Amino acid sequence: MQNQSFITEFIFAGLSQDPTVQKTVFVVFLLVYIATIVGNMLIVVTILCNPALLGSPMYFFLAFLSLQDAGFSSAITPKMIADSLYKQKTISYKGCMIQLFAGHFFGGAEMIILTAMAYDRYVAICKPLHYSSIMNWRLWVSWTGGFLHSIIQIFFTFQLPFCGPNVIDHFMCELYPLLKLACTDTYIFGLLVIANSGLICMINFSLLLVSYGVILFSLRKHSAEGRKKALSTCGSHITVVVLLFVPCIFIYSRPSSSFPFDKEVEIVYTILTPLLNPLVYTLRNKEVKNSMRKVWKRLVVVFKGK
Repeated sequence: MQNQSFITEFIFAGLSQDPTVQKTVFVVFLLVYIATIVGNMLIVVTILCNPALLGSPMYFFLAFLSLQDAGFSSAITPKMIADSLYKQKTISYKGCMIQLFAGHFFGGAEMIILTAMAYDRYVAICKPLHYSSIMNWRLWVSWTGGFLHSIIQIFFTFQLPFCGPNVIDHFMCELYPLLKLACTDTYIFGLLVIANSGLICMINFSLLLVSYGVILFSLRKHSAEGRKKALSTCGSHITVVVLLFVPCIFIYSRPSSSFPFDKEVEIVYTILTPLLNPLVYTLRNKEVKNSMRKVWKRLVVVFKGK
């Protein structure tokens, strides 16, 4: 089946057409994006510079998650920031497909890595003697899963003909707003979106709930101090999981329909969650905070030496 599109570019409606609001969007999200990249890359550098942390699967997963967050944010936020400077926000057809692919690739991979981190916590708490058996190849599984999820989505999107209106009622290329512009019946495609995007959200979230249910059940046998430490570690992960999965399930696990607050919901998991992840993990993790202090001290010594 060949794509019959006559559209060469799309126009984003954006968050608002009010010039004052657009200036606010530019300033706020530019600061958010800078903080997101700096925060996540600082975690990556901190873990890479500390052999003790790098040797632990939990922190190796955390470094990988930070890379995912930096990529996820970079797939969407820079374009949104640049568009806030212009009255007409355009993106080419190819650019739209690339953004769609990148967003779902990083988003899908992040969901899988969070599920792997939950399994990591399960083994560390429930089967500590087997903890060393967790292998880093699970990270490649997350990339492969994200790629397969995204390529399936893009394959079906390429089949849609776009021959009429080209205004996307969004601040980025997203599936449901694109469906409204297609010059064909999109009912079946809407079901495919639920089966692909909705299903990956629901399956991973269900696995996470099962993992933490088992963890909480097994903590009954631990001492009060052990329970406190385990719950503190899991608390950070649960916070990140809720921030990502709840909005995702709300957007994709329902029929192709729009709500007035869809854009705000998507801002949470595409722009704010990648920013909050490093804050959640560093503020609640003494080992990461101590390692960051050591990295800063090394940098200060290096710069003073120059």
